[in-house]
Amino acid sequence: MPQIRPGRVRTKRDNRRAPLLLSKIAPQDINIREGEVKSIVCPDCRTWRRITGETKLKIREHCISDKVAEGRKHVRCDGSNQVVKLDISVEQWSEAMLAADSTATGRRSARQHYKPLPVPAKPVTKMSPVSMSVADALAAYREHFRKCRVSSMVGRCSGTYRCTDGTRLAAVYAELERTEPDRQRKDRAAEKLARYRTSTVWAKHSKATTDAKMMAKRGGTAVEEANNACRNHPDEMVSEFCGPQVPLAPQDVKAHEERQAELGKQYAQMKSLATSAA
Repeated sequence: MPQIRPGRVRTKRDNRRAPLLLSKIAPQDINIREGEVKSIVCPDCRTWRRITGETKLKIREHCISDKVAEGRKHVRCDGSNQVVKLDISVEQWSEAMLAADSTATGRRSARQHYKPLPVPAKPVTKMSPVSMSVADALAAYREHFRKCRVSSMVGRCSGTYRCTDGTRLAAVYAELERTEPDRQRKDRAAEKLARYRTSTVWAKHSKATTDAKMMAKRGGTAVEEANNACRNHPDEMVSEFCGPQVPLAPQDVKAHEERQAELGKQYAQMKSLATSAA
């Protein structure tokens, strides 16, 4: 196996920047494996560059881009001769790489989920007459006849002749036109039955709401039943449920005056203590 010779540092000068600590760089942007050439992603041009030197490590001098237009000169990258400080071991760098790889793997989906394709629409010629109306059947028949007549297929519709699909659409239209009165009568009966059921349910709820005996609190007082009853009141009308009036005067005037005098003495005593303490 040929021996890999490290690149020589051809100058002792650097770019006068602070040393670049490898512990502050993302682990995927450096390569310090044993037996391989040390390399790093240049922080200026974001390209992989070699790290040269044995005691003082630097990013090898390079240009901003390896491709230059004809007649122009290469421009030196500001990240050239950047001092690099190897402040982590190979084991620490390997652990950081494993942690970054596990994090990235957890963000990816292990399996791909494909959205199912929509089911193609059923042809008009194969639709059941139950799912169509007379107007839809007539429109489908006319559309098929218009397209089939100008087509170049063998056995197309022409004059009084109809192809297989045209014959089926015509039969569907005739069947729907024949049974249309029965369908309308059934639809009206179903609509009437639905209205009757709805009105019955609403009447049941209305009776349970207005009747005081059907309340949840059947053993309540007359005031409670009056309060729970839902009744329409005209505007500017006072409700029949009125609570007790708030007392405006004390019931025992003598006891009230004695209590007020005692509170006044306590307040005066507390005020004098605060003044003496100040």
